[in-house]
Amino acid sequence: MLPHLIASDDIKNFINIKKSAKGKNAFGRGAFSCSEKLKIELEITRKLGVTKVYLCLDDDNLEKYSEIELPFENLEGNTDFYSVSLDFSKLCPDGDGLFFWKIKLFVGNRAFYSHSINNVDYCFSDLDSTKPFRLLVYNKDFSTPDWAKNGVMYQIFVDRFCKGNKKVPVRDDCKINDDWYDGIPEFAAKNGEPLENNMFFGGTLWGVIEKLDYLKELGVNILYFCPIFKAFSNHKYDTGDYETVDEMFGGQSAFDELIKEAKKRDMRIVLDGVFNHTGDDSKYFNRYGKYKSVGAYQSQKSKYFDWYKFEEFPNKYEAWWGIEILPRLMGDNPKVQDYFLSERGIVRKWIKSGIDGWRLDVADELSESFLEGLNKAAKQEKKDALIIGEVWENAADKVSYDKRRKYFRGKQLDSVMNYPVKYAIIDFIKDKNAEKFYNSVTEIYSSYPQFCSDVLMNLVGSHDTERILTILGGESPEGKTNAELSTKKMTPEQLRDGIQKLKVASVLQFTLPGMPMIYYGDEAGMEGYHDPFCRRPYPWGRENKELVSHYTRLCHIKKEESSLHSSPLEFVCRNDGLVVYKRGSLLILVNTSDEEKSFEVKGKYTELLVGKPEKDEVILPAMSAKILK
Repeated sequence: MLPHLIASDDIKNFINIKKSAKGKNAFGRGAFSCSEKLKIELEITRKLGVTKVYLCLDDDNLEKYSEIELPFENLEGNTDFYSVSLDFSKLCPDGDGLFFWKIKLFVGNRAFYSHSINNVDYCFSDLDSTKPFRLLVYNKDFSTPDWAKNGVMYQIFVDRFCKGNKKVPVRDDCKINDDWYDGIPEFAAKNGEPLENNMFFGGTLWGVIEKLDYLKELGVNILYFCPIFKAFSNHKYDTGDYETVDEMFGGQSAFDELIKEAKKRDMRIVLDGVFNHTGDDSKYFNRYGKYKSVGAYQSQKSKYFDWYKFEEFPNKYEAWWGIEILPRLMGDNPKVQDYFLSERGIVRKWIKSGIDGWRLDVADELSESFLEGLNKAAKQEKKDALIIGEVWENAADKVSYDKRRKYFRGKQLDSVMNYPVKYAIIDFIKDKNAEKFYNSVTEIYSSYPQFCSDVLMNLVGSHDTERILTILGGESPEGKTNAELSTKKMTPEQLRDGIQKLKVASVLQFTLPGMPMIYYGDEAGMEGYHDPFCRRPYPWGRENKELVSHYTRLCHIKKEESSLHSSPLEFVCRNDGLVVYKRGSLLILVNTSDEEKSFEVKGKYTELLVGKPEKDEVILPAMSAKILK
C-alpha cells in the first residue's frame, strides 16, 4: 500500500533559536550550542483536521523516542499553532549530545509522521519515519581557528612534487625512477596484491621550498603534507619513526627551512598524523631488525610490546585492515597515549617545531579518549591549532565499529575531509540533477556547526582517489587492467571536455562553505586513475596554463571575499541542471546542463572570474559557472 501524504505547504515548520533575550531564526540548522534554547513551532492549515501534535525526541539510539505533546493555540483565520521549547542545558548534562526527532500528528485517529529529506526539507506520511531530523548539541566553548576560514589548502605528496637542487641520501633498499615526466609508478597486477612501494621519484622538502613562490602566487596559504616522517615506503603511511623527518625528504634541516620560508610567506603547515598504526619496519615493531631498538616483534620484553595486540607471538597480530605491514597501535594504552599526547609527546613536539595543525589519518579508527587527548594536547600547545579528521561520511552522526562518534561535539575535531560534498559535486557535473545536489549538500551543511562548516576540507581529489580530471573527462576504468590504466590518457576531445567540467566543479568547491583543498597538480591538469596512478610527479614546465590561471583566480577570490569565509549558504534556485546560491554578498550560478540557461538578477553585479559587468539577465552557457558580486 502506498503511503498517504500530506502536502508540506499545509504545514509550515519553524525552528527558532533563542539565546539570552534575542531570538534568531535557525531554520535549517541542525547543530546548537549547549547554552542555547530551541523552539520548534508549527502552523497547520485548519482544514487538515489535526487533533494532536507530538514532538518525538530520541537521545541517540533511534529506538526510544519520548513523546512531548505540543500545546495548541487557535489563531485567527484558518491556521492552528503549536510550539515546544527545548533547553539543551537540561537535556545535555554532559554539555553535548545528539538527538533525533520527528513530528507525529493525528488527523482523527490516524497518525502521520514527518520524514526528513535532507535535515531541512520534509514531508508527512502515514508511514512511520525511517529518516528523522538530526540535532547535534556541542560544547558551549567550542570554536574553530579563524585563520582557516579564508584558507586555501594545497596537498603535497612529497616524493612526487619537486626534486629540488639539494642532494639527499638515498637508501640502499630503494628503487629510483629517474623519468620524472613519463615514469610510471610501480603497481600491482591486481588491486590488493602486495606491493613494496619502494620506488621513489626523488621529490624532497627542499624541492617544496623552491616552489613556495609558485604556491604563493597561486594563492595558497595552507600546505598540507602527506606523511614526512621516516618510513620505508614512498607514501610514508607506514611510519618508522615519528621523531625523525625522513632523510630522503631532506631531514630536519629541510623541515626547519620549510617552516621558516613558509612563515615568511604567511603560509601555515598541516602535517599528516598517522597515529592508528605504524610500519612493521619501524623502531617500535622492528620486524626486520633495521633499528637499534628492541621492537615488539623481537621480544615480549620490549618496551613497545604492549603497544600492539598479538594473538600468537610473533607472527599473528592485529593490523590495520589485516595488512601485515601496518600493525595497529593500541591507542587506549597509557604508554601509547603518553608517547603521542603528553607534554613531551609527538603531537606537541611538531607543533613546537612550527606546524599549525594535524590531519588525522583514518580518524574513525582512533578511540574517543585518544582523539580527546590529542585535541587537548594540540590546543594547549597552540590555541588555534587545526585538527582535521579523515572521515568519509557525515561526521555529525557517524557510527564506527558500532560506536557513535563525537567528532563535532567540541572535544575532538575542528573539521573533516568533505567527501560527501566532493561526490555531490561530481554527481551534479555528471548527472545534472540539481535537486539531488541540493539535497546532498544541504544534508551536510545543516548537520554541522557553522564554524565547522567554515573549515571543512573541501576536496575534489586526493592521494586516495582518481584524479578529478580523469573522473570528469576520462574513460571508465571498468574492465581495464592496471597495466592498461598505467598508460591510459585522455584524447584531446576528452581533455577539453574534462577541463571545462573541472572549471565548473572547482567553482563549486571554492564557493561552498569550507576550505578548498587542491591536490597537487590538479591545477596543472594532471591525469591518473586510482592509486598509484594518481600519484605521478608534478609536470613542471608542462602545466595546463589555462587551468593554472583559472585556479589562481579562484584562490584569490576565496581569500579576498569575506562572504566566502563564514557566510551561511542560501539556495536561490535548483532546477534542471541549474543551481544558484548566495554566500553573503556573492551570488554563485552553476549550469551543468547541455544547453544555455538564463537567470534574472536585480541590480548591477560584477562577474569575479573575468571581471565582466552583469545585470538584469545573466546568460550561462552549457557547463559553465559565474560568481557575481
